[in-house]
Amino acid sequence: MIRIAQLSCGAEYSGIQKEIERAAETVGAKIVFPEVSLDDMLNVEEKFGVRVASGDLNLAIARAVRIVENPDLADAVVVMTCFRCAEAAIIRSEIRKYIHENSRIPVLSYSFTERTTAETLLTRMEALVTTVKYRGLLAREKQKGLTAGIDSGSTTTKSVVMRDNKVIGTGWVPTTEVLKSAEDAFQEALKAAGVNKEDIQAVGVTGYGRFLVGKHINAKLIQEEITVNSKGAVFLADAQKGPATVIDIGGMDNKAISVQDGIPGGFTMGGICAGASGRFLELAARRLGVDITELGKLALKGDYRKVAMNSYCIVFGTQSLVNSLSMGNKPEDVAMAACHSVAEQVYEQQLQEVEVKEPVIMVGGTSLIEGLPKAMEELLQVKVTVPPYAQYIGAVGAALLVSGLLEG
Repeated sequence: MIRIAQLSCGAEYSGIQKEIERAAETVGAKIVFPEVSLDDMLNVEEKFGVRVASGDLNLAIARAVRIVENPDLADAVVVMTCFRCAEAAIIRSEIRKYIHENSRIPVLSYSFTERTTAETLLTRMEALVTTVKYRGLLAREKQKGLTAGIDSGSTTTKSVVMRDNKVIGTGWVPTTEVLKSAEDAFQEALKAAGVNKEDIQAVGVTGYGRFLVGKHINAKLIQEEITVNSKGAVFLADAQKGPATVIDIGGMDNKAISVQDGIPGGFTMGGICAGASGRFLELAARRLGVDITELGKLALKGDYRKVAMNSYCIVFGTQSLVNSLSMGNKPEDVAMAACHSVAEQVYEQQLQEVEVKEPVIMVGGTSLIEGLPKAMEELLQVKVTVPPYAQYIGAVGAALLVSGLLEG
């Protein structure tokens, strides 16, 4: 049983404690609460460097110190606070940094609401368990044999075929009917690779539809997208040794993952609103009268500072976009403002929850919208790498990892 230490404030008052425990149980884990003494509580300032008025936050800090001093108390850590509390957000970030810098225990940082459910937490808990249980598999650096990966995403389904560490075929289709989209993408990849389905030694599946697709095709690996995407990213960016930061802005949510030697150390997933998603950029492209594939090139010609853009809500963001065009702003300036709007929210929400270390690798279909990596570079003041096959990152990671299950 994987032990996930819960360091939180307000989970009981919000009525979601049972949801947290149910999510953990679903993925074969158990929520634990490390015991601390009164002296531990009184000495948090001396050991941690800060003390706050909230007793629950001080308790969370004391438990973090206890885990760092006794790492055998937990296999993983989840740091959770209410999204309404600014003080809690600061402490959550400091606890996450403290554990990350002083141990090798994987950490999930999450801001919850009273509507958070076990289903919302499932992928996050699954990633923690995967990181603990399959550390050896995640450390794998080369793909061997003939394997395939399918990424059943919320808006698109991707597939790749790999042979001896090289991508030899790809497929990409919109996600409509989950199983049909997976079959279509897989067939495209097989055709491009020039191989038959019967030749494939093993298939790995990830993404939102992974359980349905995985069962349908009898996949050898069915794994959540956080560990799979981070593996695919560092593999394609040739950054499997040392630290790296992976940013994946998807159709429905965003992921920011801190990676060390190819293994996730800390991550966050989600966002306040779809205003920081690929969906918003699709709406922006449509309003500007260009294809989504042309939005990035248009944005590179623009100056985002000439346009005021709401960076949180997809509704108000679209309203800002329409207002800007009606006021005579140039389409290229509006396009770049849309890219900056998305990058700013990811920067403010996700990238405050992980250790951002170079190389910074941006993946997913949105990474091909050139204005978005440029906006992220300007915010982070570091070079952002977009590796080849960035849009197939989950499928590549799945094909790579499943090859490890063919050995032994």
